This record gives sequence, structure tokens and C-alpha cells, in this order.
Amino acid sequence: MNLIIDVGNTRIKTAVFEDSKCIHNESITKESFISEAVAIIKKYECTNAIISSVGSVNKSQIAELRAEINLIELDYNTKVPFVNQYATPKTLGVDRIALVSSAIASYPNKSVLIIDAGTCITYDFLNYEGKYYGGAISPGLQMRYKALNVFTEKLPLLKPSEIVELVGNTTEKSIHSGVINGIINEIDGIINQYRKKNADLTVVLTGGDVNFLSNKLKNGIFANPNFLFEGLNTILTYNIK
Repeated sequence: MNLIIDVGNTRIKTAVFEDSKCIHNESITKESFISEAVAIIKKYECTNAIISSVGSVNKSQIAELRAEINLIELDYNTKVPFVNQYATPKTLGVDRIALVSSAIASYPNKSVLIIDAGTCITYDFLNYEGKYYGGAISPGLQMRYKALNVFTEKLPLLKPSEIVELVGNTTEKSIHSGVINGIINEIDGIINQYRKKNADLTVVLTGGDVNFLSNKLKNGIFANPNFLFEGLNTILTYNIK
């Protein structure tokens, strides 16, 4: 069994894989990270693990995990199943590395655009030859709402609304229109730009806001909330063969 640990900006997510199948996933708290991870290791008899961290994990916690299991700490030096053409590989986020690994495993010999709608929205492009070139990073859904509140004097902090009108006739409705219609048009527009250059393009949407956004897009996409987990498991398996 493989243990997958994804340390994000706001929470720690874990998953257990048997070969390529996810048999368990849960979020755990940063305060009890080690004890809860060890409990999962023992319960599922995990023998190998990988940790991807865009948030903070200290060296002592990594050492505690290593004492319990064979652990890979994902970074730019980790062996991956794609050709990395990114100009600054040392700065490439580990979450993006995992997503591209998932794309090449799930869609071999295909051009793939991976859109991760989380704290930020990341766009990553893998061509049919298995070469990764990069993509884009923009503010995520919650970040856009917070920015309007923080950088203005009077605009309120709102939560996303399922009902959005193009013309907002109140301040709150205007914020919802600007944020949600803006993000949808951004995603659809970027997909359209990639499709003009890649006729066979496969588009995958993942991340924390995948369920909120997927049915609002005009473009056809594959929605997969576990795409990052699958990529981390791909990297782990690739390194322990």
C-alpha cells in the first residue's frame, strides 16, 4: 500500500493507494499531522509514502515519518515520468509536478491541459511527446473575493454564489458577477487558446473548486478531484520500481 500526503496552503490531505486504485482518502489537521499519518500507515499496512508540500512541514516531522515508512519527499530533483522543459525547474511547484505526472499516466501520447482550481488557478501544458513546457498561474476563486475585500474600503467579503447574474443590480451581486463570470470566462478563454494550437487537446479540471466550476464551463473537460493524488502515486510508483 502507498500513502500519499499532500500538504497544501490550508490543509493536509492524505490518500491510500493499492496499486493504481485509491482506496481511502481523508484530510488531517496540521496539529496532529504525525500521529494521524502514523495511524493511517498502521491501519492500511503502508510500506511506501510520498509527501508533496506547498505548505509548511518542518524537518523533524519529515524525520518522524521516515522512521515509520520508506518516504519520498517530492522536489525538483525527484525522478518523474515526463520531460521537464520548464526554464526554471527549481521554482516549479511540487503540486504542478504531480499534476503533469498524472496527465502523462492517464493520457499517454496526448496533449493535455491541466487546470487546478485551488488557492491559485494553475494551467499546465503537456504535449503528446510527453514534454512539459509550463503554463500560467492566476488568483483562485476565494483569493479574488478576499482581494476585493482587503484592497478596498467598503466592499464586503462574500462566499461564492451558485446563482450569478451577468448584470448585478446590488453591490453583492456585482461582486459575484465579476468574480465568477470573470473566472469562468478566463478558464474558457484559455482553453480556447490552447485548442487553437492543439486540436486533439484533452482538458482536465481538478482542485478544491472543481465541483463548483465544472458545470459552469462551456468547454468539454474531464473533472477529476483526485488527479493530484493520482499523480503523486504515479511518481511514487515510478521511483520504487
